[in-house]
Amino acid sequence: MTELIPTQQEVIAILRKSGALRPGHFRLTSGIHTDHYLQVSLAMRDARTSKMLSVGLSRKIRTDSEIRANLSKLSLVAASTSGLPIAYGISEAVQAKQVYWGEKDGTQPMQFRPYMEQERGEKVVIVDDVYRSGARINELRALCERNGAEVVAIATLVYQPTPSTPVIRDIPFFYLAKLNAQYYADTESCDLCKRGIPLEMPWM
Repeated sequence: MTELIPTQQEVIAILRKSGALRPGHFRLTSGIHTDHYLQVSLAMRDARTSKMLSVGLSRKIRTDSEIRANLSKLSLVAASTSGLPIAYGISEAVQAKQVYWGEKDGTQPMQFRPYMEQERGEKVVIVDDVYRSGARINELRALCERNGAEVVAIATLVYQPTPSTPVIRDIPFFYLAKLNAQYYADTESCDLCKRGIPLEMPWM
């Protein structure tokens, strides 16, 4: 590893070895079929792996000079509970101001816990384990900005874009590995279905 930042190949190898990244035939919650299933939390069960990945991501974040100058003022806000181990790991590495997270109950809008109030102008890095559909991260970003906070970056361990994933261009986006999987909109267009590969629905 260079300066404690694991390479793309090293991250993918860790995910495969831990069972977090599995080949096969899966249906995501969006209904999309894919040839790989990713559950980063399986890799984060090992404390050494969790720390190594979080520190690696923190070092990527620190490559931005403006963020590096404001580390002690940063709030790390997780878009899901899966992002919390990463947020806490980054916070320990950079000595950030605080860590908290957004919560979502069914179809209700994302919100923070009672008595958690953001300060206007507060500098926020949104953290999660994976950027796939972008739905939760972008909803959290909109919530932060409505509250007057300034989202200065988004950071995830893995970038797994689907054909409909929004591209982040207006603020820094940091990740350790990009996963290029095959995606099919439905059963009719899915080559995996046509080949008779059994379908797994791990979230169903």
